[in-house]
Amino acid sequence: MIPPIGPGTKTAHHVPVDLGSLTVELPLIQVCGVRPGPRVVITAGMHGGEFCGIEAATRLAAQLTPEEVHGDVVICPVANPPAVYDGRLGVSPLDGVNINRVFPGDPAGGPTERLAAWHTAHLGAGADLYVDLHSGGIDETLRDFVGYRLTGDHALDARTRELAHAVGIEDVIIGRTAEGGNSHAAAARRGIPALLVEVGDRGTRDPDTAARLVGGLLRLLGKAGVTALTDGSEPMPVREWLWACSVTAETTGLWYPALTAGDEATAGAPLGHLVSPADGTRTTVVSPATGRLFYGMHALTVRRGAELAAIAERKVA
Repeated sequence: MIPPIGPGTKTAHHVPVDLGSLTVELPLIQVCGVRPGPRVVITAGMHGGEFCGIEAATRLAAQLTPEEVHGDVVICPVANPPAVYDGRLGVSPLDGVNINRVFPGDPAGGPTERLAAWHTAHLGAGADLYVDLHSGGIDETLRDFVGYRLTGDHALDARTRELAHAVGIEDVIIGRTAEGGNSHAAAARRGIPALLVEVGDRGTRDPDTAARLVGGLLRLLGKAGVTALTDGSEPMPVREWLWACSVTAETTGLWYPALTAGDEATAGAPLGHLVSPADGTRTTVVSPATGRLFYGMHALTVRRGAELAAIAERKVA
């Protein structure tokens, strides 16, 4: 865990993290309130090209003061510097690994696994709420949503649901299990209420979108008992969805989507097609499920295994 700071204190500094082949510097802002309360950890910049979350995290960090905070808020706005500063994509240029597939990490593994392990050991330890901010990257369309994973612990799942609704984003997607290497899934497996918040797409850095996300984070912190600050906006009514599937490219080629984020997908109907740049061979990609497409590939060129679309189905009450 990051060493605690004293009540009524706010610090901003860089923390060195040894990745084996090199050391990276993580920016870290800690706000310790004058009154006791929960420990909240917020990360952004796990992936390159996802700018809205980074912008919102830095704005939130600048706004919070110890006098207005109950408990301890820790914000890391650039959680994966190699991907953010050098890669601009979902994978790290150091080893080609997507950090959000390898949590909780491995302190003896490759650079990205070591970075995930550091986050787990030093930021995640002792958290009462974990929030990971993402956006659609420079090659993705995305419809804003909040996500969380079911753990089977009814009290934990109920509290996480309550917090997910508090953000005020219209769509909440529920993962059916807490399996997998995502940071919020790994936190949920450790008994921490954990949220994935996705706002903005195609590498946008629109100030109004970032401000809207800050408003959602303030509502969340209010529900968590951390602060009474608010941006004055009203949250949207929430609709719940269940994660259905992710569709990946079976071949390398040129991608021509038929649907974009927010569109309705139908099982067996085309999501788009792949074309070989060599001979023009066309491969139709069909949806395995009926539901809404929440994010999709925007880039023309894709490798085999690239994620083309993610679909969730409407939750029936």
